[in-house]
Amino acid sequence: MSAPRRAARTTPQTADVRLLDIAAEHVRRLGATRVTVVGVAQEAGMTHANVYRYFPSKRDLLDAVVQAALRPVETFLADVASAPDPADDKLERLILALARDYRDLAENDPPIFDLFVAAAEANRGVARRHRGRVRMFVGRVVDEGLATGAFNPKDREQALTFLTDILFRFTHPTAVKLDTERPRDMLEERLATIMRVALRALKAGYV
Repeated sequence: MSAPRRAARTTPQTADVRLLDIAAEHVRRLGATRVTVVGVAQEAGMTHANVYRYFPSKRDLLDAVVQAALRPVETFLADVASAPDPADDKLERLILALARDYRDLAENDPPIFDLFVAAAEANRGVARRHRGRVRMFVGRVVDEGLATGAFNPKDREQALTFLTDILFRFTHPTAVKLDTERPRDMLEERLATIMRVALRALKAGYV
């Protein structure tokens, strides 16, 4: 069984993924504050100096765990934004998917979601980049709506800010965490109502 592990370490990208998997499991088992680079290195069968080749610090390692957890979310949002559907339908699907995926992560993997919350509250790079990608996908759909006449906002940037503000409770990680004890179906119903208001505002040019 040792041979496959040695083979995996010969490929940097595979070693990178293995380190992230181990670090994520340590977060789940020990909590983020008790995770150490030495402990991750020992389980990976390498020196801690070798871990630093991939991640310069423990914080970089944990941020990479957050990035890996958010990558499927971003991939799905990109697919929605690129779909050949009407812009209003796509915007609703995109926001509902974002809220659903955050809630899923918060419920199914709380320690990793807590890392995301901490990164967002500290405004660290991993959270800023994710937020920027989400805004890019939303902006792409809004631009489509502008081009087709589905949306008629007074100002594009103001419209994007409006969406960020009105959807905060459902799409900001801190707010999502605070709502994890509330019934999911109740929140989904409220989000559906908020989306109807948001779409109406975009179409009527209220923002």
